[in-house]
Amino acid sequence: MKTLGQIYESFRFAWRALRSNLLRTILSLLGVTVGIFAIITVLTLVDSLEKNIKDSLNFLGTGVIYVEKWPFVADGERKWWEYIRRPNASFNEFKFLEANLRHENGMAIFAGRGNQVVKYKSNSIGQVRLVGGSQGYDKVFEVNVEKGRFFTAEELEGGRNVVVIGHEVANVLFPNGGDPIGASIKIKSLKFSVVGVIKREGQSFLGNTSNDYTTIVPYQAFRKLYQTGTGAVWETTSRIGIKGYDTDIGLVELENELRGMLRVRRGLKPTEEDNFAMNRPEAIANAIGQLFDVVGLAGWIIGGFSMLVGGFGIANIMFVSVKERTSIIGLQKSLGAKNYFILFQFLFEAIFLSLIGGLAGLVLVWFITFIPLGDLVVTLTIENIVLGLGVSSVIGLVSGIVPAAMAARLDPVVAIRAN
Repeated sequence: MKTLGQIYESFRFAWRALRSNLLRTILSLLGVTVGIFAIITVLTLVDSLEKNIKDSLNFLGTGVIYVEKWPFVADGERKWWEYIRRPNASFNEFKFLEANLRHENGMAIFAGRGNQVVKYKSNSIGQVRLVGGSQGYDKVFEVNVEKGRFFTAEELEGGRNVVVIGHEVANVLFPNGGDPIGASIKIKSLKFSVVGVIKREGQSFLGNTSNDYTTIVPYQAFRKLYQTGTGAVWETTSRIGIKGYDTDIGLVELENELRGMLRVRRGLKPTEEDNFAMNRPEAIANAIGQLFDVVGLAGWIIGGFSMLVGGFGIANIMFVSVKERTSIIGLQKSLGAKNYFILFQFLFEAIFLSLIGGLAGLVLVWFITFIPLGDLVVTLTIENIVLGLGVSSVIGLVSGIVPAAMAARLDPVVAIRAN
């Protein structure tokens, strides 16, 4: 208890010293404030930007493997003409995988086409994306139907002319609260009966509006409008999406099983390379993460110089403080104060000084989160707050340890005589 009491007294002496030299305290913590502000601002912006971009890629699904001819991230050793010669994913391959895969948690073949015009009576909307999806499309992708329903198995297998429309498509075609369910809309040359409306999702950071401007039809109905086979243009080529179980092991098992099945289906010899790509959205996320790691490192370097200046400033102030209070230190020691009491007194002062600077920097970062930056949502996370306070404490500890040790080793007789 006596030791704790002395530590508490050290805390009080440090706080009084900071308050009694307020101007000097403010000037000495500016370096730490600028350093923490620079580092945490960069990290906060990087984290927020990375999160916003990854959230914008949610339309690719999570835990999904895509079978197609083009990889998400191209191999630098391959040329584009090597990829373009690959066969497209086919409906027969989809049926083969559907019948034989064991580690999948949902599967669908789908194709899409942008810049479509959708009409209902005198109303029309352009720039709509048309998607054709097979059985299991709603398992691979998140389709939140707000009104009506998704397709039945019979509608999907029969390729019937039914459609699920996005929220904004419904608002334009059926203004003033009109009910779209059961209405017949026209896409290109065919009429489709509306069976469902997707819940509004809003615009993401990358500008895509997800399903708000999308119309979904059965895959076989889509093929009535556009070719998806060998002669199809790139945008309408089919892709197979296979959802795995939400574990790394489950996805690895699915990927291995899928590769073996496709090689058997396409008759590839053991010495031949894969003529298909198995893409995972995580590849894009990893590439983005590596880019932002570099930006974060730049933030540490920039902020590090300010922290270095701030650390030297604190150390200089602490040396001056020890010089000014040498006689007081001698008097405290003559009254029985232990070395660790003196050490903690100055060490706490340095740490408090640095922490105040760090808190000021974090407050400035917090103010930045209120600045409107378009679709970018900036969030100061608990992790970055803890990091800022932790770095501040370390800077204070390192800057104050030498002056505090010098004060603790002073001879009481010599210290009392000091002017």
